[in-house]
Amino acid sequence: MTASETTRRTPPTWAVAAIAGLFGLLFAYAVWTAVNYLVATVQAAGAAGLSLTTMGWVVWVLAIVLPILLFAVALALGLRRGLLSLALFLLTALTLVAAFWLDVVAYTTTVQIIG
Repeated sequence: MTASETTRRTPPTWAVAAIAGLFGLLFAYAVWTAVNYLVATVQAAGAAGLSLTTMGWVVWVLAIVLPILLFAVALALGLRRGLLSLALFLLTALTLVAAFWLDVVAYTTTVQIIG
């Protein structure tokens, strides 16, 4: 084996930043939407003289924290594996966020979280 066969070619920094930035915007939108819905729910409950239940708080806080956590994990796992792997890790994490968001929407529309 030669030295060139054993060394790994690192992807250009601009490409990694572009992929991470594009996916970062999508993850930030998920966080922003969750914060928006949390504020709207708290305001609606306050206007009715009620408050969110414990499970309501847990659901909305998880909807805020999960995209941030999954973005960080996907970025950490994909940074040293090449551009395609990075994009696939981030896409998988975004898919998990979308599935969780659908669960949050279904839960908050069918279960009473204001009490």
